[in-house]
Amino acid sequence: MNKTILKCVDLARSYSDGKSVIDVLRGVNLDVEPGEMVAVVGSSGSGKSTLLHLLAGLDMPTNGKVYLHDRCLHDMSEDEKCHARNRSLGFIYQFHHLLPEFSALENVGMPLLIRGEEPSHIIERASDLLEQVGLKDRMEHRLGALSGGERQRVAIARALAPDPACILADEPTGNLDPQNAERVLELFFNLQKKQRTSVVMVTHDATIANRADRIFRIVNGGLVSI
Repeated sequence: MNKTILKCVDLARSYSDGKSVIDVLRGVNLDVEPGEMVAVVGSSGSGKSTLLHLLAGLDMPTNGKVYLHDRCLHDMSEDEKCHARNRSLGFIYQFHHLLPEFSALENVGMPLLIRGEEPSHIIERASDLLEQVGLKDRMEHRLGALSGGERQRVAIARALAPDPACILADEPTGNLDPQNAERVLELFFNLQKKQRTSVVMVTHDATIANRADRIFRIVNGGLVSI
């Protein structure tokens, strides 16, 4: 039986505005298996991004637990959580969050540098991924010299660089025009299948969601399979 990569149990998140309590997520349960792609859809403000932040251990739930490789994220120290994220999770956002003062190659290699990998391995791994996303001739360029689609391809390569068990993707092509979005997604799906990386992807686009292995919708704070 496949070993679950990422799991949440009875996950809930509420916020207080000083006068009342707003329940964003209520009793969410999800298991993510090795190599599968899970899409999460829902209306704006339904809690999609909140769910990703909780799954990454970037936010604390009001109730419930998140497990990464059977270890509860919320029982870890901040240093342990950072280590777990660096080893096991990759992130892709609508806005790339790359570092403008560094080249494409340096941006992709950054997670491995933080991990303490050998420079030769970092360069080899980052170069290989940039070539796979079609940026072989753009490796030394800084962000200002790259288009929006190229930057997002760098972001995908960076997320895959440490060979994570799971990638959390928040509207990864939401900032791109349709043509660039399709090109970037095709690269991402191909690399994801090649590396057998699990993915939890938040999207408002039904066409993208339909390419996932499983689709869930957030409805009234709960997760419903569709």
